[in-house]
Amino acid sequence: MTATVTGVAATTRNENEQELEQLRLRARIGISLVFFINGVMFATWISRIPAVTHKLDLSSAQLGMALIAVAVGALIAFPLAGKQICQRGSATTIVMFGALMIAALPFLGLANHLWMLIPFLFCLGFGHGGMDVAMNSQGMEIERLLGRPILSTLHGYWSLGSFAGAGVGALAAGVDLVLVAHFLIIAVIAAASVTLLRRELIEDAPDERSGSEPVPAFALPPRSLWLLGMVVIAAAIGEGAMGDWGGLFLRDELHTSSSFAAIGFAVFSLAMLIGRFSADWVVDRFGPVPVVRYGGILAGTGLAIGLAFDQPWSVLAGYFAVGIGIAAPFPLVFRAAGNHPTIPRGQGVAAIATIGYSGFLLGPPALGWIAEFSSLRVLMVCVAVLCFVAAAFAPATRSAGYQA
Repeated sequence: MTATVTGVAATTRNENEQELEQLRLRARIGISLVFFINGVMFATWISRIPAVTHKLDLSSAQLGMALIAVAVGALIAFPLAGKQICQRGSATTIVMFGALMIAALPFLGLANHLWMLIPFLFCLGFGHGGMDVAMNSQGMEIERLLGRPILSTLHGYWSLGSFAGAGVGALAAGVDLVLVAHFLIIAVIAAASVTLLRRELIEDAPDERSGSEPVPAFALPPRSLWLLGMVVIAAAIGEGAMGDWGGLFLRDELHTSSSFAAIGFAVFSLAMLIGRFSADWVVDRFGPVPVVRYGGILAGTGLAIGLAFDQPWSVLAGYFAVGIGIAAPFPLVFRAAGNHPTIPRGQGVAAIATIGYSGFLLGPPALGWIAEFSSLRVLMVCVAVLCFVAAAFAPATRSAGYQA
């Protein structure tokens, strides 16, 4: 009789373990696909900017004004998403902001005037920004369920999604697919995917840091996050500058062809992809502080050596070093903010997103002013210095170590 009871208990325990393992697998696949889909949607818009510019006959200044609407929407959404996560949970917040991003996408193809385009770009940025905060918060919840870090890998899936979205966009442009048809197809696929994936996401664990006081919708990042902010803003400016100025440096300073200059960003992007898919394993083995510190040193030193040799191949090697070196800080800083002992997870992630995106948005133009009064070479030296800044503030990421 005792043996029978023991056998039944063991069977029940095995079944429970199997169910938990299935839940873990489905949750990981679900959040990975959410990151991927967000990357596809954002890259869909980016890939068709030339077509929208041509259709509406926009000047460079008008296009700049339209792109600012995306950034403003995202910056406003970050703190609001943090509040919604505290009130409704990250899974529901993903769907809320994702629905707005999906709904805005087809209207970008329907707009026939700048003043019609701008509000829909604001909605796209608002949905993207809020979804970004909620995705990262949900990723940290699933990390706890899995018992191991996955946040850097999730950012890698976002990069994969952006590559896929850009590839489909290039194909759509090549066959002259009507903008609204392209955007509508992606929106329908994204809507169906997010609806199905919602069932795979998990509810947030109770967060004792939320307390009984209401979470403010808008507030300056707490001072306890400022050191983390230094890491993310240095990495974000460096990443943005590589996209905006890296190819231009190759073409104008080293006098390469435009096609070779385009390879510069491709090399950087490939390094970022490799870095993010390997960062979770590296951080789990060595810890967040050494990864950020030595990653920053690798990035700064590699770029400096590449500039010193002053050859196209050496600069490409420097770009690869920067991509590898600054791939990890962004997701690590998100985790560190989410693990803050006194700040609710959603609020901490939102604050870091605000700081990082502000650096990504405002940093490259500021570096452009430096180049205007000096040279592109000085600008690239500034990028190397920023990598060393991220390394110097690496101890602030100590709480980014995975916490079960």
